[in-house]
Amino acid sequence: MKRRTTAKTRTQTRPRAERPRRAAGEKSGGNFYHISSVAARFNIHPQTLRLYEREGLLKPSRSCGNTRLYSEEDVRRLEIILNLVRDLGVNLAGVEVVLNMRAKMERIEVEVQAFLESFRREFFSGREEEFEARKRSLVPVSSAKIVKVEKAD
Repeated sequence: MKRRTTAKTRTQTRPRAERPRRAAGEKSGGNFYHISSVAARFNIHPQTLRLYEREGLLKPSRSCGNTRLYSEEDVRRLEIILNLVRDLGVNLAGVEVVLNMRAKMERIEVEVQAFLESFRREFFSGREEEFEARKRSLVPVSSAKIVKVEKAD
């Protein structure tokens, strides 16, 4: 007996985690994991993941059936949360503060890199090797000549 395949049976063979519903502007691609597989991977109860979501610490994507789908970024963030809670004994309010500080530090780092890039373009155009040498030096080296100033009596 020949088995008929329909469009419905073909889509049912694909894991649901490969077909997430994304919000506008969200990145596509990457792996997604169901709440049960994430909970098993980190040896925590799925209710704990729901609690972290309620507290605003995690924001998993949702599938068409409204199932939570955790991206690689969500899993990395969960690792940080669990490290803070399990190993360092930080409560959830403290975890939120630490995560906010990390995000702020990352934003500042991006701004500093943008500033350095604009500074490099503005002041070192045509002298890139000098910029690279100064960037690698431990102590900033001035290219100005030393001028001795004598006091007038």
